[in-house]
Amino acid sequence: MPAPIELAGQSVAVTGGGNGIGRAVAESFARAGVKVAIGDVEGEAAEAVAASLGPDAFGVQLDVTDRGSFARFLDSAEELNGPLDVMVNNAGIDWIGPFHEEPDEVSRREIDVNLFGTITGSRLALQRMLPRRQGHLVNVASGVGRVPLPGSAVYSATKHGVVGLTESLRLEYRESGVRFSVIQPAQVKTAMLDGQAQPKTLAHVTAQDVGDAVVDAVRNNRFEVWVPRNQAVTAKIGNMLPRRAREAVLRAMGVDRIAEKTDQAARRGYHERMFGRS
Repeated sequence: MPAPIELAGQSVAVTGGGNGIGRAVAESFARAGVKVAIGDVEGEAAEAVAASLGPDAFGVQLDVTDRGSFARFLDSAEELNGPLDVMVNNAGIDWIGPFHEEPDEVSRREIDVNLFGTITGSRLALQRMLPRRQGHLVNVASGVGRVPLPGSAVYSATKHGVVGLTESLRLEYRESGVRFSVIQPAQVKTAMLDGQAQPKTLAHVTAQDVGDAVVDAVRNNRFEVWVPRNQAVTAKIGNMLPRRAREAVLRAMGVDRIAEKTDQAARRGYHERMFGRS
């Protein structure tokens, strides 16, 4: 088994790093001695996180749906911290409610942030990493990038897209020297869960669990990373079952009732911040 990679002194860029999973990822890398660039649509949050991490971190406002904004973010990261060693595409948003009632502009926003933002970040990072034949691209997907999520179908579709993108890039660039990881967390205790039903049969993890898993994935060159790890076994066994049996298991777990039991009033604040509407 290859020896773990020494991370101290490396340079990482993290999107959506002002809160939640992204913040935890930035903090975990900082503890490992990595120089951290934090981008977030809420620029003040990114700056505050960077200030808490010390002189080897900086934070800026970043709109992952704007290629120019993304390119400037990575240019600044390389100017201040040196060549980009690790790119973590983490920024993501989720709307919960009946699919037929979801506004078109909400669906477009989810796709632009979750999927196209990850595509843009992956492309810009690879353009920097490939000439040097080194680097690590980490895309944060979700457990629902492998299984369905009724009541949040577009979010699930974007995360399926992130999984497919990362699987394809790993194969396309298998001899490039660049490494890849796709992160698939269960329900994570962040603002994204505000008001959301949380069935007891589903695994729940903290943002710090995910942050530590991302650093471990880079240090030990792990590709498919589930948080918690035992969810990988559950998902893979489920995929081996006949469809009717698989769907029966998902219903027994309460996956089909998450949207139905979500407190939309409690969720209104999150929807307004992420989508500009309740």
